[in-house]
Amino acid sequence: MEGSVSVWTLLLCLVLSGAGAVDVNIPQPSYEYARGANITLPCSFTTLKPYKLIIISWSVHSEQPDGEEVMIVTYYSSEATTDVDSSYEGRVAFDLDIAANLKVKKADLKLSSISLSDNRVFECRVQIPGDTQGKVADTTRLVVLVPPSPPVCKIQGTAEFGENINLTCVSAEGSPAPTYKWESRDVQNMPRVPDPKTTDKGGILSLYNISKDTSGYYICTSSNKIRSATCNITLAVMPPSMKIGSTAGIIGGVVAAVLALIIIIYCCCCRQKKNKKDDYAMGVREEEYHDKEQAKSHESHKADGQEDIHSSENSAVKSSADGRDNYEERNEKGYDRRKDYDDRRSDYDDRRSDNKDRRSDYDDRRRDHDDRRSDYDDRRRDYDDRRSDYSDRRDKYSDRHERYDDNRRYDDRYDEPYDDRDHDRPPVPANKPPRRN
Repeated sequence: MEGSVSVWTLLLCLVLSGAGAVDVNIPQPSYEYARGANITLPCSFTTLKPYKLIIISWSVHSEQPDGEEVMIVTYYSSEATTDVDSSYEGRVAFDLDIAANLKVKKADLKLSSISLSDNRVFECRVQIPGDTQGKVADTTRLVVLVPPSPPVCKIQGTAEFGENINLTCVSAEGSPAPTYKWESRDVQNMPRVPDPKTTDKGGILSLYNISKDTSGYYICTSSNKIRSATCNITLAVMPPSMKIGSTAGIIGGVVAAVLALIIIIYCCCCRQKKNKKDDYAMGVREEEYHDKEQAKSHESHKADGQEDIHSSENSAVKSSADGRDNYEERNEKGYDRRKDYDDRRSDYDDRRSDNKDRRSDYDDRRRDHDDRRSDYDDRRRDYDDRRSDYSDRRDKYSDRHERYDDNRRYDDRYDEPYDDRDHDRPPVPANKPPRRN
């Protein structure tokens, strides 16, 4: 009885040990290699049960529980063939040693030119038909080491008194994920203790209620197991009224207003000078013209009058025909002067028409021009008065001339009978005074 019990106990132990014959093992839970390296992920297994067929496979999947699993390579011992996924073609291979006499068999995976996309969890699985008990698979994580790229430092928020801002620091790549650390220096580039309210987490430095003392230099260091990289930023905290955008806008507006004012003043000055020049030229020409005409007319009239009076007094011995010819000649000269004056007046009327066109554009100067016209009319009236005086003189001269002609006719009548009487009269005494004509 006791012998039979011991036999059954031995058989049970054999069965239990046969059920757990397969044991797959990967020595480390993770392996770290630099990017671009050629690596080997070790995997070993043991089995106590003889086998005719064995299937060894490597697969990858993400760290998330529901991540997609990809079978990258599979080996079949019966035909000694290997299947490779297309995405890993030319990059993966097996390093196998599964001889039956070996207690521990090898199923290593060779992977070349690793990259960040290989930063995943790898699984080694061994399948033996009829032996599904024991540990048939084991996993490890591949960490592809990549140094952190130079970080980028930025300011989030408005750097003004009393504001809250964030200083950010981010490296585009790095494996393992880089860690960030901020350092602060004052405006004299001296290290300083950060404010107790300041927080530094995940590359974000939060500054609260900033002031002028917050200004300075801030340095961020991004680092991992391989190496580190830094970036820096200059923070200048400004008063609210010193905004660059608003200040530039105000300055630009003031400059534009000053330029517009200068242009307006310049245009007004040019226009005023042009108007003054036109008015001055027109007024001076008119005044000079009329003054010269009046002076010439006055001098001519005066000269004619004096000449007529002088000739009337001294022309007693001249003939009446010569006096009439001289008068007609002077009269013709006076007529020619009047004709020239009329032509000049017509030219002046043309200028007046042009001046009226100008006055339509410059209404504010019409009153000054009207005053000049009134002065001109006064001068014309003076000239007309002088002409009337000249006409009166001419009339007087005509009367004198007529009387002179009458005297001449009387002398003619007198000379003939006087000559006759001289024959009858007795001789004149020697002491008698001569007869006056």
